[in-house]
Amino acid sequence: MKRRTLLATAPILGPALAPAIVSFRSLAAAPSDLLNASYSATVELFRAYNALFEESWRAKTGTPVTIHDSNGGSGAEARAVIEGLPADVVTLALAFDVDEIARAGLIAPDWRSRLPDGGVPFTSTIVFLVRQGNPKEIRDWPDLVRPGVQVVTPNPKTSGGARYNILAAYAWALKANGGDAEKARAYLGALLRHVPVLDASARNATLSFVQRGLGDVLIAWESEALLAIAEAGKKRFELVMPSLSIRAEPPVAVVDKVVDRRGTRALAEAYLGTLYGPEAQELIANNYYRPRLAAVARKYAARFKPVPMVSVDEAFGGWDAAQKMFFADGGIFDQASVQSQ
Repeated sequence: MKRRTLLATAPILGPALAPAIVSFRSLAAAPSDLLNASYSATVELFRAYNALFEESWRAKTGTPVTIHDSNGGSGAEARAVIEGLPADVVTLALAFDVDEIARAGLIAPDWRSRLPDGGVPFTSTIVFLVRQGNPKEIRDWPDLVRPGVQVVTPNPKTSGGARYNILAAYAWALKANGGDAEKARAYLGALLRHVPVLDASARNATLSFVQRGLGDVLIAWESEALLAIAEAGKKRFELVMPSLSIRAEPPVAVVDKVVDRRGTRALAEAYLGTLYGPEAQELIANNYYRPRLAAVARKYAARFKPVPMVSVDEAFGGWDAAQKMFFADGGIFDQASVQSQ
């Protein structure tokens, strides 16, 4: 199966276009098919993993299986599932989006306890991607608000990756200002003044920076930045690690109502469980995500630079609290957006 790349990619297919590539009637009639609703930055990872799982399942059971994907911003994918997209599993950017699907009655509330590490088979963090030679001398968060610097980051109303970006920026600003929340909010407002446009998803933001040449710095998942460097070469882009970042923990879960209706629970549970195995963890590392399996993590330690990180739980009291404080209507992000105008 040919791997799609960042530099030569078709437009990401979001939930609105999913019926064009997936016959949901045939899915309902064929429980050897599985639909994964995933966030945009994992296109390459899950394309490779799907091929691995399809081969493994056929070898173990003698039965062919086909994995389909729907890709878009994490929040947009979650809403699509709530509104009827018949995904058997979700692999989203943040736990809040899975919890939203659970609150809609489609996923059991105990989904975190069903898989190791709270249903998070790999992690990442937030970094800066700059152009070769780092002409704007971007070293840390304060440099993003210097005169003449344009920043590319997606919209946190639709993108889970963008929410991590905002929280990472705020966590740094809060620490840098001795816990002063007003100064941290002011920093977010200043940062947003340097963002010319908010793309709908993390992948679209990456394409704006890499393909369209917009901006001086991209705030991105480490996996996106490393992928761009690998495909374009170090002569085009460089990675900058900030002095403080955040641990990105993208969760996975079975959509209980869908698998029970379709009879695909065993297949769906195997699909997610296999993500924790050695072969999948190698694949995860080779797609620039930080693996959970200790032996694989040690093998790829040189690839993933150390960076001080906070977690959403420890810094913001979990995703429900962070969502309400930052991204609900009238929250800190909206306040910072008004300040940026």
